[in-house]
Amino acid sequence: MQVTETLNDGLKRGYTIKVPAADLDAKVHEKLTEAQPGIEMKGFRKGKVPMALLRKQFGDRLMGEAMQESIDGAMTKHFEESGDRPAMQPKVEMTNEDWKPGDDVEVAMSYEALPDVPDVDFSGVAIERPVVEPAEADVQDALESLAKNAQTFETKKGAAKDGDQVVMDFVGKVDGEPFEGGAAEDYPLVLGSNSFIPGFEEQLVGVKAGEEKAVEVSFPEEYQAEHLAGKAATFDCTIKEVKKPADAKIDDEMAKQFGAEDLEGLKGQIKERLGAEYQGAARQIVKRQLLDKLDELVTFDLPPSLVEAEAQQIAHQLWHEEHPEVQGHDHDKIEPNEEHMKLAERRVRLGLLLAELGQKEEVQVTDAEMTQAIMTQARQYPGQEREFFQFIQQNQQAQQQIRAPLFEDKVIDLILDRAKVTDKPISKDELQAELEKLEDV
Repeated sequence: MQVTETLNDGLKRGYTIKVPAADLDAKVHEKLTEAQPGIEMKGFRKGKVPMALLRKQFGDRLMGEAMQESIDGAMTKHFEESGDRPAMQPKVEMTNEDWKPGDDVEVAMSYEALPDVPDVDFSGVAIERPVVEPAEADVQDALESLAKNAQTFETKKGAAKDGDQVVMDFVGKVDGEPFEGGAAEDYPLVLGSNSFIPGFEEQLVGVKAGEEKAVEVSFPEEYQAEHLAGKAATFDCTIKEVKKPADAKIDDEMAKQFGAEDLEGLKGQIKERLGAEYQGAARQIVKRQLLDKLDELVTFDLPPSLVEAEAQQIAHQLWHEEHPEVQGHDHDKIEPNEEHMKLAERRVRLGLLLAELGQKEEVQVTDAEMTQAIMTQARQYPGQEREFFQFIQQNQQAQQQIRAPLFEDKVIDLILDRAKVTDKPISKDELQAELEKLEDV
């Protein structure tokens, strides 16, 4: 087998691979010899089929296998000896298209090699890490927000209006007969919540405590209970109480509604949550600082194919963000512009740098970390967590999409451990301003 270099320009590489016909024939013969003991044919005992007949019967298929194995083997050996790592799948084409049995096989292989990423001394990289301590005013704002969400109702005099709560007994009837599941006692219904059949709540606007009201509605045609779908119904309602909204008092009782033992415990939970949110935001700012500095610090040649692919993806994504009404991808090709290419170069450069460092430092994403990340994403699909897990387990690409950011964060942490990181106390408003700057870039 002969491998000859035809192109060496920057990161672009080209080679011809020549596999002698004798080598292919020997490989086919080896395969036939290995299979012969287990082959049966009419007129011959098992394992006694002549080699010539086996070659006639199976030779073409085995010749194809021999070609593929020989070329794959030559490529593997080339990458092992040269140390090249292709940026994308190498392009392989057979050059002697008029090939016939007995001829040598010649193929052309071309690819772009991944560049040599230089070593970086991170000790001179200076990073300011914003630190925000949750203020008492922040905790109080959060408490007041919880109080609005923990809305309560207090008895009112007069007629019910939208937003009020009506406490009632009711019995639903179809064709004059009560139906299963159509009755309740002391049921609290907030008017305007749209939690009942369309048209039901509107008819209760204006009722007062002690009144009786017959509500006439029709079940929707697509109602989940088929025996009621599309049917007219009457609900005999006895209004027991009318209540108006009232903000919950910020006290121990409200705290218990949110799982805390008392108000001080709830304040502690809020402060801890706010602290975690501020740390997450600060992490985004620190990461951007670091990546900006690395982008300035490190330069090396980039594989054009990777940059072009990244630019295409960026252009496509941004186009869809500008045209949210277009859901599919059956639109004209989106051509990357200069800004897209510049951003793509940055992403590819930093991606290769982080990947190289992670490989050298043997950074690993553990099974436990993957499981935790999958569980976190699965919560976005309530009731379908099991299906989501199965999809991820069976989809290598989906696994990589989850693993990649975990790997990147680990490498970022490794760099930060070696860089000069100083804490900078700032306010919540200053933190928000820094975050908005990130969104503008």
